[in-house]
Amino acid sequence: MGKTKNLVLGLTALMIAGSLAACDDGRSGAEGAAKQLASSLAALDVGSLAVDGKDAAAANEQLKAVFAALDPAKPSVESGAVKLDGDKASVPLNFTWKIGTAEWKYTSQAALKKSGDKWAVQWNSALLEPDLKDGEVLDKTVIAPSRAEILGAGDAKLVSYRPVVQVGIDKTAIGSADPAASAAKLAQLVGVDEAAYVKQVQASGPQAFVSAITLRQEGRTITDQQIAAIPGARGIPDSLPLAPTRTFARAVLGSVAEASAEQIQKAGGALKAGDVVGTGGLEEQYDSQLRGQDGVSIKARPQGMTDDQIKAAKPDPRRVLFAADAKAGDPLKTTLDPRLQQLAEDTLAGVGPASAIVALRPSTGAVLAAASGPGSNGYNTAMLGQYAPGSTFKIVDSLALIRNGMTPDSKVECTPTITVDGRTFKNAEGYPASSLGSVALRDAFAHSCNTAFISSRDKVSQAQLESAATSLGVAVQAPKLGADAFLGSVPGNADGTEHAASMIGQGKVLLSPLAAAIMAGSVAHGAPVSPQLVLNPGAASPSAGATPTASGSPSSASLAAPASPAAPASDKPVTPAEAAALSDMMRAVVTSGHAGFLASVPGAPVGAKTGTAEFGNDNPPKTHAWIVAVHGDLAVAVFVEDGGLGATTSGPLLKSFLTAAG
Repeated sequence: MGKTKNLVLGLTALMIAGSLAACDDGRSGAEGAAKQLASSLAALDVGSLAVDGKDAAAANEQLKAVFAALDPAKPSVESGAVKLDGDKASVPLNFTWKIGTAEWKYTSQAALKKSGDKWAVQWNSALLEPDLKDGEVLDKTVIAPSRAEILGAGDAKLVSYRPVVQVGIDKTAIGSADPAASAAKLAQLVGVDEAAYVKQVQASGPQAFVSAITLRQEGRTITDQQIAAIPGARGIPDSLPLAPTRTFARAVLGSVAEASAEQIQKAGGALKAGDVVGTGGLEEQYDSQLRGQDGVSIKARPQGMTDDQIKAAKPDPRRVLFAADAKAGDPLKTTLDPRLQQLAEDTLAGVGPASAIVALRPSTGAVLAAASGPGSNGYNTAMLGQYAPGSTFKIVDSLALIRNGMTPDSKVECTPTITVDGRTFKNAEGYPASSLGSVALRDAFAHSCNTAFISSRDKVSQAQLESAATSLGVAVQAPKLGADAFLGSVPGNADGTEHAASMIGQGKVLLSPLAAAIMAGSVAHGAPVSPQLVLNPGAASPSAGATPTASGSPSSASLAAPASPAAPASDKPVTPAEAAALSDMMRAVVTSGHAGFLASVPGAPVGAKTGTAEFGNDNPPKTHAWIVAVHGDLAVAVFVEDGGLGATTSGPLLKSFLTAAG
């Protein structure tokens, strides 16, 4: 019985196998060949395919030549349903090319032929593109749109196309002169690296124009006559997206330049040599919004014809296979006031160390000026600087004390020194002896008595300090700002000397000049100010803050981190009544404290707070100089790194700015 059963099973298996063999019409082989063809075309390499009608190596050379102009792009290719006809088959090939931001799709037809047990592709030009003829290759032209402007308050043009002159050596016009000698003379004239420029000119081809420098047309001191006096030197008129001056808000706005090799590589085909892109600041952050989308034209052209031959040919021998229109970028609208920004920069022009002036409108949060001085060396000190705020932080202390029952008239003890866990704290040099003793909180604030605030430390926990800071809009996120910024870091836990240091804005407490202006602005507004710089952010995802670093400059990795992960937007915002008490104390700094020099500023009464923050290990220690002020619907912070006392260094800068701001 067992043998009979096995015999029946064996016969059944043979019958099934025979029927499968009979039904195998070669479809699986054709489909496999079609998929292999699609993957080979996607890789732009058909050298290992079975090809009929052309040598595989020759087919591969043609493939690479046809698509050379599209490099480095490669297509996505999918094979469709195979139609079988005996030993022949046809299959659609669906191509998709990503050319910059454009997408080119088309379908070609491939013919397959079975020879023995293998399928081979019937090679022809239309296999690569249905309208392509033998002897043709593709030609790509990219049309870049004009870069969109960056606008300021009232749609003032902060960055727009301005006339420039591209100065360089035109090797077609150099005649019998020595290119190296001309390059050396031009480098000396325009002030670029002579050896590097000479080398660049020598390495370029005989038809090249080798740019040495781009000069603004307005105000340039190098004349056309000086340029023309050098054999082969030329000045070519052009225009570029530029701010009103080379330094105007540069750390905030960024700049525009040709894409670097690194940027091109990172873009994965979206950029090519010669493309203009944003570098740093808003220009880089919102590059895609400002740059728009390139237009592209793909044409078939006779292989072997040079560009000059094509230009001379009538009619144009090229045929358009695909075209996508350029799309202009969208202007980026900001709140920067060009007059106040320039005023802030002019005010800082003579300051040696890193410095900043930030001005904002408390009623709206609009950032009107964010200037970093020449000592910042291009760094955005105004928005990204991370520094101990010194006694300006007594605004936060005072809010915490008021919440715990004190008023501006409450008495505090101002002593010459105070010792906490073996560490001695003192008041700033020159503190008036007449303001020592039992004084009102308002007076301790006005004269910035460190010991009075430190002696009150037991009345305020570190967590309450953190809460008061977030109540004034600092050490939180900035959802409306639209740009990288550091809004402060206030630890929620600190004991002993660390807590005492926090009471005078030192220890681990850090603010940026922007954060300091927000703090003062929240007092003027009677509610936390949420700063805003960019009014119409596109798809960019700016970071809302940065984690602190010891140097005061955030690392590149820190820019994407939140300012204070443990301190979200305050659930206990400053109230109008609390702000009124703080305004009273800030006004006393001007009327009876050591910022009396601000009393002469015309217009609305000025309220202020100075700050001097020690840093480093020198003896005596170096200090940062701070002052914040409110003046009508204007809040301003002035900061000078290694600047001495806030009242004597930053104070005059503030007075100059407020007086001219009007």
